[in-house]
Amino acid sequence: MIPEKLQPADATEELSSNENDLILFNDDVNTFDFVIETLIDVCGHDPYQAEQCAMIAHYNGKCTVKSGSFTELKPPHDEMLNRKLSVTIA
Repeated sequence: MIPEKLQPADATEELSSNENDLILFNDDVNTFDFVIETLIDVCGHDPYQAEQCAMIAHYNGKCTVKSGSFTELKPPHDEMLNRKLSVTIA
């Protein structure tokens, strides 16, 4: 018998409660190429994924570019802010 703490439903619930999103917002300052390069360098996106996220942010105003715990998202968040991109962790 699996102890209650280790049951899959509990593990899934615990993971989802710690899940956050790194959200990129559209701006009129940075070029598409710069945003794409940053997503590749900072978030580990492949070029296609980075381009798609840049386009989604441009047309929808924002795009989730990475998900994870706050601790995981804080370093890329700070680096993207250092590069003058508009991002938040939600």
